[in-house]
Amino acid sequence: MESEVTSHETYQKCFAPNLFLNTYFSENGIAFANGYIQFVIENMHKAFISDGVQGDTLLDFGIFPILNHLFPACNSFKEIIITNVLEQNRQEIESWLKNEKGAFDWSATIKHICELEGNRDKETEIEAKLRKKVKCVLKSDVTQNNPLDPLVLPAVDCLITCLCLEFACKDKNTFCCALNNISSMLKQGGYLILVGALGCTDYMLGERKFFTLSLDKEFLEKVIPECGYDILQLQTHILPNPDPQSIATYMGNFFVLARKQA
Repeated sequence: MESEVTSHETYQKCFAPNLFLNTYFSENGIAFANGYIQFVIENMHKAFISDGVQGDTLLDFGIFPILNHLFPACNSFKEIIITNVLEQNRQEIESWLKNEKGAFDWSATIKHICELEGNRDKETEIEAKLRKKVKCVLKSDVTQNNPLDPLVLPAVDCLITCLCLEFACKDKNTFCCALNNISSMLKQGGYLILVGALGCTDYMLGERKFFTLSLDKEFLEKVIPECGYDILQLQTHILPNPDPQSIATYMGNFFVLARKQA
């Protein structure tokens, strides 16, 4: 059990993608039970459909092997680049992209998207579209000046980081540096979508506890403009009755849509 910050080595050794996805993102998992999936999908849908977030390239930074936030983006970008810090998570994502047996089943999330769009017959179409749009899956480390080192990519139109920075950063200064690091890869006038947990201190995976940096709305309202963005939206979803005995201790979630200043 970790007493404080969970090291990169511990993540590499102990993080099990299938266990994580089945625990948190299956149809009976915490992400559905606590309203996280609905909150994210509805805000993503609004950003891409109503708010006109679109472009050529979307770049995603992750620490978990999750795809739920990318399905709504398929019609708004020509290509999607997925990055993740852990090799086992990149393998899990690649397995789904190749439609391999044993890959995680995202159909419960896709069904929710279809219901939101008023078309329940598009489930296989949405899966196929994301598989087609993903250009590559790369290694990343948001705590490095160039998160994709040694690769250098052209600046992109949109950055998404979903349940990533607060799990990858040991303190708020590191969080600010990480946000600046990924922001260096975004065009001026480009969009940042930042999704995460509020007041989360840790989460359990099997018998192991993993550290999380606790964030609040006031900190986000301060740090995002300091990193060179205009906040267009900052939505929160607060759990009505947080369970102190839950395997994930948190107060709610946030969704930020921001635009990089020229």
